Amino acid sequence: MNILLTGATGKVGRHVTEGLVASGHQVRALTRSPRDAALPAGVEVVRGDLEDPGTVQAALEGIDRMYLFPVPETAQEVAALARKAGVGRIVVLSSSSVLEDESNPSHRHHRAVERAVEDSGAEWTFVRPDEFAGNAVWKWGDSIRTEGVVRAPYGQAARAVVHEADIAAVVVAALLEDAHAGESYLVTGPQALTQVEQVRAVSRAIGREIRFEELDREAGRAAMSAAMPPEVVEMLLDYLAESAVTPGPVSDAVRRVTGREARTFASWAAEHADLFSSTV
Repeated sequence: MNILLTGATGKVGRHVTEGLVASGHQVRALTRSPRDAALPAGVEVVRGDLEDPGTVQAALEGIDRMYLFPVPETAQEVAALARKAGVGRIVVLSSSSVLEDESNPSHRHHRAVERAVEDSGAEWTFVRPDEFAGNAVWKWGDSIRTEGVVRAPYGQAARAVVHEADIAAVVVAALLEDAHAGESYLVTGPQALTQVEQVRAVSRAIGREIRFEELDREAGRAAMSAAMPPEVVEMLLDYLAESAVTPGPVSDAVRRVTGREARTFASWAAEHADLFSSTV
């Protein structure tokens, strides 16, 4: 089987690539920077950019199935090109946000890609992860390394954050096994943990105390606005506020699809302790 991966150098895509190579299938990876891809031996790395569909067409030749990273602006054209090239199934990296209200910008972003693939006529599987465990690095990594502290609003907001390798395992199964055609999988970790509990898990992983300092909503907005546009900030604040009242869902999709239990956040933290470790 010949499989094309877009987003192969991403947090999920690298795990997908490794899983497919280990399974013995022919893998072609589309990337804007082939020289920097650093993908496993045996992967055919080709230049292309989902934001420029004309660069994708040649990469689709001879492809049976495809893993599609979500770029809504061009998804309609890319999916149509894939179907025209004979791609039989497209597995989409989507988001749990598609299960929320359409006012959520993340919902609109990911659902647009899903609709494009549905309209293409190809078989499809939608993999809808909740929050990535790896988000802890960009949210908290710097302040943990330099100050030994996390400052955030809604410390009791609880989500079943998911290990990126588990998302990838579901993607790999959906690419290789026919039983997953037409399925949509909400993919989460095994347990909803508050932000305070997640910080404790990182603290145990690095063997150093990390303080959690609760911010009120206004202070949280100010801190987040330095890195994100206003509508995204408000979406995330609302997401946290809701999760502080009602913990996020816990799905058994990893077990059902792969046959093994989802990895814990503690295991993710232990694997990535070096990303948080520094003398303060």
